Amino acid sequence: MIPNLVSSLSSHAPSLPPDVSVQLPQGQLLGAPNAPVKLTFSSWSSIARLKAGQIGALAEDYVEGKLQLEGAMRDVMRAVTRLLPGNPVESDTGWWSGLLRRARSMAAHTHAKDAAQIQFHYDVSDAFYELWLDPRRVYSCAYYRDLTDASITVAQAQEAKLDHICRKLMLKPGERYLDVGSGWGALLLWAAEHYGVDATGITLSKNQYAYVQKLIEQKGLGHRVRVELRDYRDLPEDKPFDKISSVGMFEHVGHANMTAYFTKIMHLLAPGGLVMNHGITAGGLENRQLGAGMGDFIEKYIFPGGELLHVSAVLEHMSRAGLELVDAENLRPHYARTLWDWSNALEARLDEARKVLAIDGGNERAEKTLRAYRLYLAGSAMSFEQGWISLNQLLATKPSGDVSSTTVKGAQSVYPFNRDYMYTPVQAHCV
Repeated sequence: MIPNLVSSLSSHAPSLPPDVSVQLPQGQLLGAPNAPVKLTFSSWSSIARLKAGQIGALAEDYVEGKLQLEGAMRDVMRAVTRLLPGNPVESDTGWWSGLLRRARSMAAHTHAKDAAQIQFHYDVSDAFYELWLDPRRVYSCAYYRDLTDASITVAQAQEAKLDHICRKLMLKPGERYLDVGSGWGALLLWAAEHYGVDATGITLSKNQYAYVQKLIEQKGLGHRVRVELRDYRDLPEDKPFDKISSVGMFEHVGHANMTAYFTKIMHLLAPGGLVMNHGITAGGLENRQLGAGMGDFIEKYIFPGGELLHVSAVLEHMSRAGLELVDAENLRPHYARTLWDWSNALEARLDEARKVLAIDGGNERAEKTLRAYRLYLAGSAMSFEQGWISLNQLLATKPSGDVSSTTVKGAQSVYPFNRDYMYTPVQAHCV
């Protein structure tokens, strides 16, 4: 087997891209010695995976120390796109595959497993996330008002995103507002401080819960802002909310629970109210994760239990729940730039990241976590650029059933059925 692999790779050496070189386990170098990207293999099994285009397995070998990568992450990701055997947006439409996926989804998204999966990712280390996120720790797609303007920082773009969501939701002082999956509290507090709402946030992350509690106390907002360590399924429905947001959360819900998720939101929303669902969607109609093993890598090292749906499937579940879509916006290139900003920030502080991660996990675990996140951030940026995954903001209403109770006849909600209000400069209600 080994001689065959050596022969196969050596015969292809002249066709290696000029920016990639490969060093085999016995030391032989294939490709240009000064190539920007160098792959150094210590295992022949990794070589076999390279030849087969098993990108996810190669990523795992890198995390586990069986493969060394040298080069800037953008250059590495450009090389990855050439190593893929085909389009990673897999499509498996067989009835048995669909049934099996649903069974797995149901098993993976119990209350206990969802809590454990969220804590696996978000409770890695607050200090680690602080190294490469913006000062507000907004861990979701930013909004660059001009994507051609390279001077816009991720911090500026995240504040623009927070306000973009608040404008879309038409938040007003005194309204009851719910943020499902409130993270480190950026949107929750922005809505309270700039729009005067009575705000409730929920999270399953113990670290995030403790962090937001302290922020609320420091800002003196305890009388109208609260955060709860709670599963969305357990929220009481006796006092509906005027507006609801869910940002970067529904990717964790699972396909099997999606209609129930939107039904729960519908029950929590007051008649005529608005809900914003902001989240990652699949690039293909049928795939739940990326192919070539990339989805398996994300499942193992980054987001256990994560499942993606095409936006058309999301809309079907939303409609089954009784919600009416009133606006959809695709922010895919915005997330690619966000992720590259995060990746660049992490790459600039690798030594600090190792030290921070080692505090709780030790040096070996810290190195594995750091390698996984380096690939995750840059690989995700590449995936959004390629269109393999996307990001959609879906604004919906809960129709009131009364066609004459609003300014716009037949609206059955506060939505004006005109986009001008989203983009026309307005004076926020700073409180």
